Amino acid sequence: MEDKLTYDDVKDYEHLLTLAPPFLLKRMAKKNSNLVNKFKPRVQSFINSLNDNQKRKLDILLVTDVNDLQELMGEAYSKSNKKQYKILADPKNREFIELNIEELKKIV
Repeated sequence: MEDKLTYDDVKDYEHLLTLAPPFLLKRMAKKNSNLVNKFKPRVQSFINSLNDNQKRKLDILLVTDVNDLQELMGEAYSKSNKKQYKILADPKNREFIELNIEELKKIV
């Protein structure tokens, strides 16, 4: 069993990670918006529907260093060219990612 996230894991959830159009995600990241809290009922419902393997991957996500997550987003961008990944890989958006992961930890 892998104890770190891979590009394949990112690809599995691409539909979620790219829901917001790039211009909107960029604006939300710049403002350090707490998206998890803003969409808390939907996030909670999604978490409740996860199978055991998906829960394990979520647990890995919650303890992975943000630098490693951003490196993974950079890899995802280079392989898919999806602008959302480029935004998430930008070191300027580290605080945005940290905030939302912390909020996710509270829900889990």
